Amino acid sequence: MRARIENLSSGISVFAAIVDAGTFAAASEVIGMSPPGVSRAIARLEKRLKIRLFNRTTRSVTLTEDGRRFYEQVIPHLAGLEEAAAAVADGGAAVRGKLRVNLDPILYRTILGQRLNDFMTSHPDLEIDFIARDSLGDLVTEGFDLALRFGELKSSTLVARKLLDTAVVTVASPSYIARWGRPVKPEELETPRHECLEFRNPQTGKPFPWEFHRKRKRVVIESRGRLTLNDPSALLEACVAGTGVAQMLYLVAEQLIADGRLINLFPDWPDERFPLYAYYPSRHHVPARTRAFLDFMIAVLDGHSPV
Repeated sequence: MRARIENLSSGISVFAAIVDAGTFAAASEVIGMSPPGVSRAIARLEKRLKIRLFNRTTRSVTLTEDGRRFYEQVIPHLAGLEEAAAAVADGGAAVRGKLRVNLDPILYRTILGQRLNDFMTSHPDLEIDFIARDSLGDLVTEGFDLALRFGELKSSTLVARKLLDTAVVTVASPSYIARWGRPVKPEELETPRHECLEFRNPQTGKPFPWEFHRKRKRVVIESRGRLTLNDPSALLEACVAGTGVAQMLYLVAEQLIADGRLINLFPDWPDERFPLYAYYPSRHHVPARTRAFLDFMIAVLDGHSPV
């Protein structure tokens, strides 16, 4: 019995190394096992589990659907064991290791910035790897501990924790208004007089619709913008420069509105909301580094107004 458990544990470790490294050969170098030994360990594990874990060709290795489900179920437990071992060694006080975060591109500029320095100083044994993406991708197979994304996921096996609901505001710069005038109602943006900046939805590949919400009333306009962007920083810069009217998150525009560099055109339409979520693989055995960063994000966001 003990030998079978040890073989299973060894096979799972080899399996995790292959997913992390991307190939059998790369995994063999990381764990110090010969390539034939890696192949035999996976063959034994597949036989024990009675499933095929990988699709293998001469050029690539990818998880099968059964392999992906197995990875999602087993890796959080391995991470929990690693955290438990670290806790025994140092009394459970240390947050250590590498935290890989799939980050919505606008978050670092608008929320983290200087505040991150204090967090890093508080946890000197922690490394953080931020990967800015315009979509979530496959959190598990790409080796992320956490994702911070705006918007709702249609379906997922991930744990989703809402961190914030922020308003969507329609803004323009003072220079744009001086040149083209300030619209007094949303429908005026449909006229040729105004230039709307479109922002592409990474999930659909199409620009977000222009919506306006006030209590139970909802208005959707035909914006007909000539400039479409998929980078929130570029959208922000174009709007501040006076290129056009933009819809963006209040979280992004808040300080610029306060400074007078952008003007909220329709404050009487305040009720469209867009959520910010934290996604992670499992609610069981969440690593201490992930918990610490989540607590930090919650504290940072606590000072932001949703409107």
